Amino acid sequence: MAIERQEDVTDAVLEVMQQTRDPRLREIMTSLVTHVHAFVREVRLTEPEFRETTAILNEIGKLQTDSHNEMVLMAGSLGVSSLVCLLNNGDSGQTETSQSLLGPFWRLNSPHVDNGGTIVRSDTPGLPLFVHARVQDREGHPIAGAEVDVWHASPVGLYENQDPDQAEMNLRGKFTTDEDGRFWFRTVKMVGYPIPTDGVVGRLLQAQDRHPYRPAHLHALIFKEGFKTLISQVFDPHDPHIDTDVQFGVTRALTGDFVQHDEDHPTEADISAPWYSLEYAYVMEPGEAVLPKPPIK
Repeated sequence: MAIERQEDVTDAVLEVMQQTRDPRLREIMTSLVTHVHAFVREVRLTEPEFRETTAILNEIGKLQTDSHNEMVLMAGSLGVSSLVCLLNNGDSGQTETSQSLLGPFWRLNSPHVDNGGTIVRSDTPGLPLFVHARVQDREGHPIAGAEVDVWHASPVGLYENQDPDQAEMNLRGKFTTDEDGRFWFRTVKMVGYPIPTDGVVGRLLQAQDRHPYRPAHLHALIFKEGFKTLISQVFDPHDPHIDTDVQFGVTRALTGDFVQHDEDHPTEADISAPWYSLEYAYVMEPGEAVLPKPPIK
């Protein structure tokens, strides 16, 4: 159709969208066009702003590397990742869930560690942390034989792929739950850290007078046939940024109890006070067990 008025543009595009054979894709594209066109009209997007916007999107793509994912970082910084997660879990957003953001730092093929082992693979100064966790279904029944991938930042706020001073796969490991659904391991207490700010996301945060910090947290990805793959983070409630996570990922269900102990460890002779412990129960929902595509290699 010939375009006579600016209103005709939207009608023409929506008409073309109806040719989309896949019904779900047709639904998504129809809604996307409707909202994007409405946004352009609402803010009266100028031509220079449009050119700048497309340049920014191009820049985000160019910033993708084997160790950095700017698009995932941006989605988290706008709350999109958290919203998608909560809408698709916990009875479609009606109840609490152990599900959380994947984040930009999960890697495949973490080395297997026996329960009770350590995920510290190089000299990593920090207070000892002993994690005791349980994987269960909604009714509280233990899930045995689940594969549990864990990873976290070091006490200097860097993942090992960001830090040449850390060994390969430091502070990463894969465990298997026992017959009671339990897994446990030793590590060092993580701290909060700033997300990378040398790209588009950093400029956005600066323009909005926002800090770049995530509160201290432990990542986990849990895989078991018959259950939806659980991607989770457990946050330290004592972190100074617990209420202002730059990625909007903190929920009440994901807040753990990192307990400080001011006496020597009762069974580990090499651990003197202070040290920390964390106990947490991960709840898996029924569904399809599918691994996500790793954001980095």
